[in-house]
Amino acid sequence: MQTNFSPAQLADPAVAESEKILRKCVHCGFCTATCPTFTLLGDELDSPRGRIYLIKDMLENNKPADARVVKHVDRCLSCLSCMTTCPSGVHYMHLVDHARAHIEATYRRPLTDRLLRGLLAVVLPHPARFRLALKAAALARPLAAPLKRFGGVFARMGAMLSLAPASVPPASAVSGPGTYAPDQPRKGRVALLSGCAQPVLKPSINAATLRLLQRAGYEIVLPEGEGCCGALVHHMGKEHDALDNARRNVDVWTRELENGGLDAILITASGCGTTIKDYGFMLREDEAYRDKAARVSALAKDITEFLCTIDLGEPALRPGLTVAYHSACSMQHGQKITRQPKTLLAGAGFTVKDVPEGHLCCGSAGTYNILQPEIATRLRDRKVANIRKTVPDLVATGNIGCITQIGSGIDLPVVHTAELLDWAYGGPMPKELERLPQAAQ
Repeated sequence: MQTNFSPAQLADPAVAESEKILRKCVHCGFCTATCPTFTLLGDELDSPRGRIYLIKDMLENNKPADARVVKHVDRCLSCLSCMTTCPSGVHYMHLVDHARAHIEATYRRPLTDRLLRGLLAVVLPHPARFRLALKAAALARPLAAPLKRFGGVFARMGAMLSLAPASVPPASAVSGPGTYAPDQPRKGRVALLSGCAQPVLKPSINAATLRLLQRAGYEIVLPEGEGCCGALVHHMGKEHDALDNARRNVDVWTRELENGGLDAILITASGCGTTIKDYGFMLREDEAYRDKAARVSALAKDITEFLCTIDLGEPALRPGLTVAYHSACSMQHGQKITRQPKTLLAGAGFTVKDVPEGHLCCGSAGTYNILQPEIATRLRDRKVANIRKTVPDLVATGNIGCITQIGSGIDLPVVHTAELLDWAYGGPMPKELERLPQAAQ
Protein backbone atom coordinates (compact mmCIF):
# COMPACT_ATOMS: atom_id res chain seq x y z
CA MET A 1 0.00 0.00 0.00
CA GLN A 2 1.38 3.40 -0.98
CA THR A 3 1.62 5.91 1.86
CA ASN A 4 2.21 9.67 1.96
CA PHE A 5 3.34 10.52 5.47
CA SER A 6 5.51 13.60 5.89
CA PRO A 7 8.99 13.45 7.47
CA ALA A 8 7.59 15.33 10.46
CA GLN A 9 4.89 12.70 10.93
CA LEU A 10 7.39 9.86 10.61
CA ALA A 11 9.44 11.40 13.41
CA ASP A 12 6.75 10.01 15.73
CA PRO A 13 7.78 6.38 16.44
CA ALA A 14 4.15 5.23 16.61
CA VAL A 15 3.35 6.76 13.22
CA ALA A 16 6.56 5.36 11.73
CA GLU A 17 5.65 1.87 12.92
CA SER A 18 2.10 2.17 11.55
CA GLU A 19 3.46 3.38 8.22
CA LYS A 20 5.62 0.25 7.94
CA ILE A 21 2.57 -1.91 8.64
CA LEU A 22 0.41 -0.07 6.11
CA ARG A 23 3.02 -0.46 3.39
CA LYS A 24 2.90 -4.25 3.76
CA CYS A 25 -0.81 -4.44 2.92
CA VAL A 26 -1.41 -5.44 -0.72
CA HIS A 27 -5.24 -5.07 -0.66
CA CYS A 28 -5.67 -8.80 -1.37
CA GLY A 29 -8.69 -9.21 0.93
CA PHE A 30 -7.71 -12.64 2.26
CA CYS A 31 -8.39 -11.20 5.73
CA THR A 32 -12.07 -10.67 4.94
CA ALA A 33 -12.59 -14.43 4.64
CA THR A 34 -11.73 -15.06 8.30
CA CYS A 35 -12.84 -11.81 9.98
CA PRO A 36 -15.74 -12.49 12.40
CA THR A 37 -17.38 -9.07 12.02
CA PHE A 38 -17.22 -9.15 8.23
CA THR A 39 -18.62 -12.71 8.32
CA LEU A 40 -21.59 -11.48 10.35
CA LEU A 41 -22.15 -7.98 8.96
CA GLY A 42 -20.86 -8.15 5.39
CA ASP A 43 -19.64 -4.53 5.49
CA GLU A 44 -16.19 -3.91 4.00
CA LEU A 45 -15.53 -1.30 6.69
CA ASP A 46 -16.04 -4.04 9.28
CA SER A 47 -13.22 -6.07 7.77
CA PRO A 48 -9.49 -5.62 8.47
CA ARG A 49 -8.93 -4.26 4.96
CA GLY A 50 -11.71 -1.70 5.39
CA ARG A 51 -10.43 -0.64 8.80
CA ILE A 52 -6.91 -0.33 7.42
CA TYR A 53 -8.17 2.19 4.86
CA LEU A 54 -9.98 4.16 7.56
CA ILE A 55 -6.93 4.14 9.84
CA LYS A 56 -4.59 5.11 7.01
CA ASP A 57 -6.75 8.08 6.06
CA MET A 58 -6.99 9.21 9.69
CA LEU A 59 -3.29 8.92 10.46
CA GLU A 60 -1.92 10.04 7.11
CA ASN A 61 -4.00 13.22 7.15
CA ASN A 62 -3.38 13.74 10.86
CA LYS A 63 -7.12 13.98 11.47
CA PRO A 64 -8.95 13.53 14.73
CA ALA A 65 -11.09 10.41 14.78
CA ASP A 66 -14.71 10.86 13.74
CA ALA A 67 -17.83 8.87 14.56
CA ARG A 68 -17.52 6.72 11.42
CA VAL A 69 -13.97 5.62 12.19
CA VAL A 70 -14.79 5.01 15.84
CA LYS A 71 -17.83 2.88 14.97
CA HIS A 72 -15.87 0.48 12.78
CA VAL A 73 -12.69 0.35 14.88
CA ASP A 74 -14.79 -0.27 18.00
CA ARG A 75 -16.40 -3.22 16.23
CA CYS A 76 -13.00 -4.87 15.79
CA LEU A 77 -12.58 -7.74 18.27
CA SER A 78 -8.77 -7.73 18.04
CA CYS A 79 -9.14 -11.48 17.53
CA LEU A 80 -6.16 -11.29 15.12
CA SER A 81 -7.56 -13.96 12.82
CA CYS A 82 -6.58 -11.64 9.99
CA MET A 83 -2.92 -11.93 11.01
CA THR A 84 -3.07 -15.70 10.73
CA THR A 85 -4.62 -15.39 7.26
CA CYS A 86 -2.55 -12.52 5.85
CA PRO A 87 0.04 -13.69 3.28
CA SER A 88 1.96 -10.40 3.51
CA GLY A 89 2.67 -10.33 7.24
CA VAL A 90 0.62 -7.21 8.01
CA HIS A 91 0.90 -6.70 11.79
CA TYR A 92 -2.68 -5.56 12.22
CA MET A 93 -2.53 -5.83 16.02
CA HIS A 94 -0.05 -2.99 16.38
CA LEU A 95 -1.89 -0.89 13.80
CA VAL A 96 -5.29 -1.13 15.47
CA ASP A 97 -3.70 -0.55 18.89
CA HIS A 98 -2.27 2.72 17.55
CA ALA A 99 -5.65 3.63 16.07
CA ARG A 100 -7.35 3.09 19.42
CA ALA A 101 -4.83 5.27 21.20
CA HIS A 102 -5.38 7.98 18.55
CA ILE A 103 -9.16 7.69 19.03
CA GLU A 104 -8.79 8.01 22.79
CA ALA A 105 -6.66 11.14 22.35
CA THR A 106 -8.72 12.90 19.65
CA TYR A 107 -12.36 11.80 19.95
CA ARG A 108 -14.85 12.76 22.62
CA ARG A 109 -17.30 9.93 23.08
CA PRO A 110 -20.88 10.46 24.28
CA LEU A 111 -21.10 10.85 28.05
CA THR A 112 -22.71 7.44 28.62
CA ASP A 113 -19.92 5.72 26.66
CA ARG A 114 -17.26 7.59 28.60
CA LEU A 115 -18.84 6.64 31.92
CA LEU A 116 -19.17 2.95 31.04
CA ARG A 117 -15.65 2.65 29.62
CA GLY A 118 -14.28 4.56 32.59
CA LEU A 119 -16.11 2.24 34.98
CA LEU A 120 -14.66 -0.84 33.28
CA ALA A 121 -11.16 0.64 33.37
CA VAL A 122 -11.23 1.38 37.10
CA VAL A 123 -12.98 -1.85 38.18
CA LEU A 124 -11.93 -4.83 36.05
CA PRO A 125 -8.13 -4.59 36.50
CA HIS A 126 -8.45 -4.48 40.31
CA PRO A 127 -9.52 -7.78 41.93
CA ALA A 128 -10.90 -6.28 45.17
CA ARG A 129 -13.04 -3.75 43.27
CA PHE A 130 -14.11 -6.37 40.75
CA ARG A 131 -15.19 -8.76 43.51
CA LEU A 132 -17.37 -6.06 45.09
CA ALA A 133 -18.82 -5.17 41.68
CA LEU A 134 -19.70 -8.81 40.99
CA LYS A 135 -21.46 -9.14 44.32
CA ALA A 136 -23.56 -6.08 43.48
CA ALA A 137 -24.18 -7.39 39.96
CA ALA A 138 -25.41 -10.73 41.30
CA LEU A 139 -28.15 -8.89 43.17
CA ALA A 140 -29.07 -6.86 40.08
CA ARG A 141 -29.12 -9.79 37.60
CA PRO A 142 -32.94 -9.82 37.32
CA LEU A 143 -32.64 -6.40 35.67
CA ALA A 144 -30.45 -7.71 32.83
CA ALA A 145 -33.22 -8.68 30.40
CA PRO A 146 -35.30 -5.48 30.86
CA LEU A 147 -32.21 -3.31 30.40
CA LYS A 148 -31.29 -5.06 27.15
CA ARG A 149 -34.67 -4.12 25.67
CA PHE A 150 -33.94 -0.41 26.08
CA GLY A 151 -30.89 -0.59 23.80
CA GLY A 152 -27.85 1.69 23.83
CA VAL A 153 -25.92 1.96 27.08
CA PHE A 154 -28.75 0.15 28.90
CA ALA A 155 -28.21 -2.91 26.67
CA ARG A 156 -24.54 -2.80 27.58
CA MET A 157 -25.34 -2.64 31.26
CA GLY A 158 -27.73 -5.56 30.77
CA ALA A 159 -25.01 -7.54 29.02
CA MET A 160 -22.65 -6.83 31.88
CA LEU A 161 -25.19 -8.07 34.43
CA SER A 162 -26.03 -11.21 32.46
CA LEU A 163 -22.33 -12.16 32.33
CA ALA A 164 -21.94 -11.84 36.10
CA PRO A 165 -22.00 -15.17 37.99
CA ALA A 166 -24.95 -15.91 40.25
CA SER A 167 -22.49 -16.10 43.14
CA VAL A 168 -18.86 -15.08 43.51
CA PRO A 169 -16.45 -17.93 44.31
CA PRO A 170 -14.48 -17.59 47.56
CA ALA A 171 -10.93 -16.34 47.13
CA SER A 172 -8.34 -19.06 46.63
CA ALA A 173 -5.59 -19.64 49.15
CA VAL A 174 -3.10 -19.13 46.31
CA SER A 175 -4.47 -15.79 45.11
CA GLY A 176 -1.96 -13.73 47.08
CA PRO A 177 1.83 -13.28 46.90
CA GLY A 178 4.01 -16.13 48.07
CA THR A 179 6.43 -18.89 47.12
CA TYR A 180 5.25 -22.48 46.85
CA ALA A 181 7.68 -25.38 47.18
CA PRO A 182 7.64 -28.38 44.84
CA ASP A 183 6.45 -31.82 45.96
CA GLN A 184 9.72 -33.43 44.84
CA PRO A 185 13.33 -32.28 44.38
CA ARG A 186 13.27 -28.94 42.63
CA LYS A 187 13.66 -28.97 38.85
CA GLY A 188 13.19 -25.25 38.30
CA ARG A 189 11.58 -22.01 39.43
CA VAL A 190 8.76 -20.19 37.65
CA ALA A 191 6.54 -17.16 38.24
CA LEU A 192 2.79 -17.56 37.81
CA LEU A 193 0.69 -14.56 36.80
CA SER A 194 -2.17 -14.16 39.29
CA GLY A 195 -4.13 -11.89 36.96
CA CYS A 196 -7.02 -9.58 37.80
CA ALA A 197 -10.40 -10.87 36.58
CA GLN A 198 -9.53 -14.58 36.54
CA PRO A 199 -8.73 -15.05 40.27
CA VAL A 200 -12.10 -13.46 41.08
CA LEU A 201 -14.21 -15.30 38.51
CA LYS A 202 -12.46 -18.68 38.71
CA PRO A 203 -9.70 -18.97 41.35
CA SER A 204 -9.62 -22.73 40.77
CA ILE A 205 -7.61 -22.22 37.56
CA ASN A 206 -4.44 -20.95 39.22
CA ALA A 207 -4.91 -23.35 42.14
CA ALA A 208 -4.96 -26.28 39.69
CA THR A 209 -1.95 -24.90 37.84
CA LEU A 210 0.01 -24.57 41.05
CA ARG A 211 -0.71 -28.18 42.07
CA LEU A 212 0.24 -29.45 38.62
CA LEU A 213 3.57 -27.61 38.69
CA GLN A 214 4.36 -28.64 42.27
CA ARG A 215 3.85 -32.31 41.41
CA ALA A 216 6.14 -31.84 38.41
CA GLY A 217 8.91 -30.49 40.66
CA TYR A 218 8.70 -26.73 40.16
CA GLU A 219 8.92 -23.98 42.73
CA ILE A 220 6.29 -21.34 41.98
CA VAL A 221 6.43 -17.70 42.96
CA LEU A 222 3.47 -15.32 42.95
CA PRO A 223 5.42 -12.06 43.23
CA GLU A 224 4.58 -9.20 45.54
CA GLY A 225 3.39 -6.11 43.63
CA GLU A 226 2.34 -7.82 40.39
CA GLY A 227 -0.94 -6.57 38.91
CA CYS A 228 -3.09 -6.49 35.78
CA CYS A 229 -1.13 -7.14 32.59
CA GLY A 230 -2.70 -4.03 31.02
CA ALA A 231 -4.64 -5.79 28.25
CA LEU A 232 -8.06 -4.50 29.32
CA VAL A 233 -7.13 -0.82 29.22
CA HIS A 234 -4.76 -1.30 26.28
CA HIS A 235 -7.62 -2.47 24.06
CA MET A 236 -9.68 0.55 25.08
CA GLY A 237 -6.94 2.89 23.84
CA LYS A 238 -5.82 3.92 27.33
CA GLU A 239 -2.16 3.61 26.42
CA HIS A 240 -0.77 5.52 29.40
CA ASP A 241 -2.49 3.18 31.86
CA ALA A 242 -1.46 0.09 29.88
CA LEU A 243 2.20 1.11 29.87
CA ASP A 244 2.11 1.85 33.60
CA ASN A 245 0.82 -1.68 34.16
CA ALA A 246 3.53 -3.11 31.92
CA ARG A 247 6.32 -1.20 33.70
CA ARG A 248 5.11 -2.30 37.13
CA ASN A 249 5.06 -5.96 36.12
CA VAL A 250 8.42 -5.73 34.37
CA ASP A 251 9.91 -4.34 37.58
CA VAL A 252 8.33 -7.11 39.67
CA TRP A 253 9.49 -9.95 37.42
CA THR A 254 12.94 -8.42 36.95
CA ARG A 255 13.33 -8.43 40.73
CA GLU A 256 12.50 -12.14 40.80
CA LEU A 257 14.91 -12.79 37.97
CA GLU A 258 17.69 -11.10 39.92
CA ASN A 259 16.79 -12.73 43.25
CA GLY A 260 16.50 -16.44 42.60
CA GLY A 261 16.08 -16.59 38.85
CA LEU A 262 13.13 -17.72 36.73
CA ASP A 263 12.87 -20.41 34.10
CA ALA A 264 9.61 -18.93 32.80
CA ILE A 265 6.78 -16.50 33.52
CA LEU A 266 3.66 -18.62 33.19
CA ILE A 267 0.24 -17.32 32.20
CA THR A 268 -3.08 -19.15 32.41
CA ALA A 269 -5.17 -16.51 30.58
CA SER A 270 -4.17 -16.38 26.93
CA GLY A 271 -5.39 -12.79 26.53
CA CYS A 272 -2.84 -11.75 29.14
CA GLY A 273 -0.18 -13.87 27.47
CA THR A 274 -0.54 -12.09 24.14
CA THR A 275 -0.08 -8.72 25.85
CA ILE A 276 2.85 -9.72 28.07
CA LYS A 277 4.66 -11.24 25.11
CA ASP A 278 4.27 -7.81 23.49
CA TYR A 279 5.81 -5.83 26.38
CA GLY A 280 9.10 -5.62 24.51
CA PHE A 281 7.34 -3.84 21.66
CA MET A 282 5.12 -1.70 23.87
CA LEU A 283 8.13 -0.34 25.80
CA ARG A 284 10.56 -0.22 22.89
CA GLU A 285 10.94 3.58 23.12
CA ASP A 286 11.49 3.60 26.89
CA GLU A 287 15.24 3.42 27.43
CA ALA A 288 14.84 2.51 31.10
CA TYR A 289 12.60 -0.46 30.29
CA ARG A 290 13.37 -1.56 26.72
CA ASP A 291 15.81 -4.34 27.56
CA LYS A 292 14.04 -5.47 30.74
CA ALA A 293 10.70 -5.65 28.93
CA ALA A 294 12.19 -7.66 26.06
CA ARG A 295 13.64 -10.12 28.58
CA VAL A 296 10.27 -10.51 30.30
CA SER A 297 8.49 -11.04 26.98
CA ALA A 298 11.00 -13.73 26.04
CA LEU A 299 10.31 -15.61 29.28
CA ALA A 300 6.50 -15.37 29.06
CA LYS A 301 4.80 -18.64 28.19
CA ASP A 302 1.27 -19.95 28.19
CA ILE A 303 0.93 -22.74 30.73
CA THR A 304 0.34 -25.35 28.00
CA GLU A 305 3.36 -24.09 26.07
CA PHE A 306 5.49 -24.75 29.15
CA LEU A 307 3.90 -28.06 30.15
CA CYS A 308 4.73 -29.51 26.74
CA THR A 309 8.44 -29.04 27.53
CA ILE A 310 8.50 -30.84 30.91
CA ASP A 311 7.85 -34.35 32.21
CA LEU A 312 4.43 -34.65 33.84
CA GLY A 313 4.81 -38.36 34.45
CA GLU A 314 1.99 -40.82 33.90
CA PRO A 315 -1.64 -39.74 34.38
CA ALA A 316 -3.23 -40.89 37.63
CA LEU A 317 -6.42 -41.61 35.71
CA ARG A 318 -7.65 -41.50 32.14
CA PRO A 319 -11.05 -39.74 32.15
CA GLY A 320 -12.07 -40.90 28.67
CA LEU A 321 -14.33 -37.86 28.21
CA THR A 322 -14.88 -36.20 24.84
CA VAL A 323 -13.64 -32.62 24.92
CA ALA A 324 -14.47 -29.92 22.39
CA TYR A 325 -11.33 -27.80 22.45
CA HIS A 326 -12.00 -24.10 21.85
CA SER A 327 -8.78 -22.33 20.94
CA ALA A 328 -9.03 -18.75 22.20
CA CYS A 329 -8.18 -16.15 19.56
CA SER A 330 -5.37 -14.81 21.74
CA MET A 331 -4.00 -18.36 21.86
CA GLN A 332 -4.18 -19.44 18.22
CA HIS A 333 -3.86 -16.07 16.47
CA GLY A 334 -2.10 -13.93 19.06
CA GLN A 335 0.46 -16.45 20.30
CA LYS A 336 0.31 -19.03 17.48
CA ILE A 337 -0.22 -21.84 20.01
CA THR A 338 -2.41 -24.46 18.36
CA ARG A 339 -0.99 -27.94 18.94
CA GLN A 340 0.16 -27.97 22.58
CA PRO A 341 -3.16 -27.83 24.48
CA LYS A 342 -4.69 -30.59 22.37
CA THR A 343 -1.57 -32.76 22.66
CA LEU A 344 -1.62 -32.44 26.45
CA LEU A 345 -5.32 -33.25 26.72
CA ALA A 346 -5.01 -36.27 24.44
CA GLY A 347 -2.00 -37.49 26.41
CA ALA A 348 -4.04 -37.23 29.59
CA GLY A 349 -6.71 -39.55 28.19
CA PHE A 350 -9.30 -37.15 26.78
CA THR A 351 -10.78 -37.54 23.31
CA VAL A 352 -10.20 -34.12 21.75
CA LYS A 353 -12.48 -32.72 19.05
CA ASP A 354 -11.78 -29.61 16.95
CA VAL A 355 -14.66 -27.14 16.79
CA PRO A 356 -15.91 -26.27 13.28
CA GLU A 357 -15.13 -22.67 12.30
CA GLY A 358 -12.57 -22.75 15.08
CA HIS A 359 -10.85 -19.63 13.73
CA LEU A 360 -13.89 -17.46 14.55
CA CYS A 361 -14.05 -15.60 17.86
CA CYS A 362 -16.59 -16.53 20.54
CA GLY A 363 -17.33 -12.83 21.10
CA SER A 364 -15.63 -12.36 24.45
CA ALA A 365 -12.56 -10.32 23.43
CA GLY A 366 -11.85 -8.60 26.73
CA THR A 367 -14.63 -6.06 27.28
CA TYR A 368 -16.13 -6.54 23.81
CA ASN A 369 -19.06 -8.63 25.06
CA ILE A 370 -20.03 -5.66 27.23
CA LEU A 371 -19.31 -2.83 24.78
CA GLN A 372 -20.67 -4.62 21.68
CA PRO A 373 -23.24 -7.03 23.15
CA GLU A 374 -25.31 -7.65 20.00
CA ILE A 375 -22.37 -8.75 17.86
CA ALA A 376 -20.83 -10.65 20.77
CA THR A 377 -24.05 -12.59 21.38
CA ARG A 378 -24.35 -13.56 17.71
CA LEU A 379 -20.75 -14.80 17.74
CA ARG A 380 -21.32 -16.72 20.97
CA ASP A 381 -24.42 -18.42 19.61
CA ARG A 382 -22.58 -19.37 16.43
CA LYS A 383 -19.70 -20.76 18.50
CA VAL A 384 -22.06 -22.76 20.73
CA ALA A 385 -23.83 -24.23 17.69
CA ASN A 386 -20.48 -25.34 16.28
CA ILE A 387 -19.40 -26.83 19.61
CA ARG A 388 -22.59 -28.87 19.78
CA LYS A 389 -21.79 -30.42 16.38
CA THR A 390 -18.87 -32.28 17.99
CA VAL A 391 -21.22 -33.91 20.54
CA PRO A 392 -18.80 -33.39 23.44
CA ASP A 393 -19.09 -34.09 27.15
CA LEU A 394 -17.49 -30.75 27.95
CA VAL A 395 -15.62 -27.77 26.50
CA ALA A 396 -11.97 -26.95 27.25
CA THR A 397 -10.26 -23.63 26.63
CA GLY A 398 -7.36 -21.56 27.95
CA ASN A 399 -8.86 -18.12 28.53
CA ILE A 400 -11.17 -16.90 31.28
CA GLY A 401 -13.04 -14.56 28.92
CA CYS A 402 -13.96 -17.47 26.65
CA ILE A 403 -14.99 -19.59 29.63
CA THR A 404 -17.37 -16.85 30.77
CA GLN A 405 -18.69 -16.05 27.30
CA ILE A 406 -19.29 -19.61 26.08
CA GLY A 407 -20.55 -20.68 29.50
CA SER A 408 -23.27 -18.04 29.31
CA GLY A 409 -24.77 -19.76 26.26
CA ILE A 410 -24.30 -23.49 26.76
CA ASP A 411 -25.38 -26.07 29.34
CA LEU A 412 -22.15 -28.09 29.07
CA PRO A 413 -19.25 -27.63 31.49
CA VAL A 414 -16.65 -25.16 30.20
CA VAL A 415 -13.34 -25.87 31.93
CA HIS A 416 -9.81 -24.52 31.71
CA THR A 417 -7.28 -26.89 30.15
CA ALA A 418 -5.04 -26.70 33.24
CA GLU A 419 -7.88 -27.86 35.51
CA LEU A 420 -8.48 -30.93 33.35
CA LEU A 421 -4.77 -31.76 33.31
CA ASP A 422 -4.51 -31.30 37.08
CA TRP A 423 -7.39 -33.76 37.54
CA ALA A 424 -5.90 -36.33 35.19
CA TYR A 425 -2.50 -36.11 36.92
CA GLY A 426 -3.77 -36.52 40.47
CA GLY A 427 -5.69 -33.39 41.42
CA PRO A 428 -9.36 -33.03 42.35
CA MET A 429 -12.13 -33.25 39.79
CA PRO A 430 -13.17 -29.78 38.56
CA LYS A 431 -16.47 -28.96 40.25
CA GLU A 432 -18.13 -28.26 36.89
CA LEU A 433 -17.78 -31.97 36.05
CA GLU A 434 -19.56 -33.21 39.16
CA ARG A 435 -22.86 -33.17 37.28
CA LEU A 436 -21.49 -35.46 34.53
CA PRO A 437 -22.25 -39.10 35.38
CA GLN A 438 -19.55 -40.28 32.99
CA ALA A 439 -16.91 -38.21 34.82
CA ALA A 440 -17.51 -40.08 38.08
CA GLN A 441 -16.99 -43.53 36.58
